[in-house]
Amino acid sequence: MNHTPYKPRTALLPLLAALVLAGCATSASIDGNALPAIPAAFKEGAPIATAAAQPQAQGTWWKAFADPVLDQLVEQAGRNNNSIQVAAGRLRQARAIAGATNADRLPQVGLSAGAVRQKNSTTGNVAATEVSARANFSYEIDLLGKLSLASSAASLDADSREALLRSTRLLVQADVAQTYLNLRALDAERTLVRDTLQAYRNTLRLTEIRFKEGDVAELDVARVRTEVAVTESDALALDRRRAQLEHALAVLVGEVASNFQVAPTEWATALPVIPAGVPSTVLVRRPDVSAAQSTLQAAQARVGVAKAAWFPTFALTANGGSAAPQLSDLFKASTGVWGISALLSLPLFDGGRREAGVQNASGEMDVALANYREQILVAFKDVEDQLSALRLLAEQSEAQSRSVASATRATLLSDSRYRNGYVSQLELLDAQRSELRNRRQALQVKTAQYLATVGLIRALGGGWA
Repeated sequence: MNHTPYKPRTALLPLLAALVLAGCATSASIDGNALPAIPAAFKEGAPIATAAAQPQAQGTWWKAFADPVLDQLVEQAGRNNNSIQVAAGRLRQARAIAGATNADRLPQVGLSAGAVRQKNSTTGNVAATEVSARANFSYEIDLLGKLSLASSAASLDADSREALLRSTRLLVQADVAQTYLNLRALDAERTLVRDTLQAYRNTLRLTEIRFKEGDVAELDVARVRTEVAVTESDALALDRRRAQLEHALAVLVGEVASNFQVAPTEWATALPVIPAGVPSTVLVRRPDVSAAQSTLQAAQARVGVAKAAWFPTFALTANGGSAAPQLSDLFKASTGVWGISALLSLPLFDGGRREAGVQNASGEMDVALANYREQILVAFKDVEDQLSALRLLAEQSEAQSRSVASATRATLLSDSRYRNGYVSQLELLDAQRSELRNRRQALQVKTAQYLATVGLIRALGGGWA
């Protein structure tokens, strides 16, 4: 068998070795050049570890956020989420199919018993009864590994389903965490907006008093009333968004939205810091990559199954038993019958059916290889996305903090100047609007940092150690 020389540089080596060994057994090789080359480092500068690793079980990564409510929600979703239950059901189906396929490799033994009452010429047209008991044995000898390859393919399908179950769990955990963090961010923003609204209402009362006393014009009252109405509208919009997030969270944890509630509270969730040096073991840690790998190996085995159809099959069968006119005579030596047979079969002409089967299996392997390559590319793309997001968000957060500090100082100065009659109320309102806008933007940047952290953990397969 000829294989294209290829020297993978990192975590692809164990996978490629497995595929080459499988290729020798199935006469279907995998071109190593079809797999993407692994860079020495991520674009964001994080080095890639070159040591190969085995798939790891996902840990309780969400506990790094140190939020008891989040812990409870994720654990509840693990028990009740419908997507997880569907994936678990499909895994059970795949394992059952693997068990049924593996049973074809084992001897088949059966028992049968019957009774016949008949009248014919051999009995002198007299009704007679015959009772019988038989044991049957059959076994197909797996000369060329066809049955073992089919069993291996079914087992790999089950492995793929198991990996997809882990992938579904990780996806649900990440969705719960991100939805919850968005909810807490909205709680913080709602508090900020409502505090600002209360300040505007206090300003409106004072302005209305000064207007009655003739100290200010009606225009000043109208301006403050506008700010109160606009801010009230913003607060209600945030309430609406929070209700929708709470309902979405209810579906994720498997609860009826009408009975589900997450009480508003202060946003005190910790932000984990993922250290530099993200390993390339993401290729084998990510369950979706692992699922694609198992699917590719199963498709490779099925090419061998299809090719084995060109070769003869050899089966052994045996049966033995007794037949007698009376039940009491059934097991006497004189009533015993037995038989052994061997069958060698080889179709000579099938109209191209076997060749079509080989081509179909080869096409499925090409599709599986392309899907596996896509999963690798997506894995690196996801990690790069989140690494760049975290780096840029850290810089943006620093800039936004300076903006908030400046806006807060501007509001204090404008308020002082307004109270001393140096500037109009319009300047003060502009300063207050600017401060509110900058504080809300700072919250949005903070939220994005939390969401990107969850996204990176998910991209790394549920951990970073």
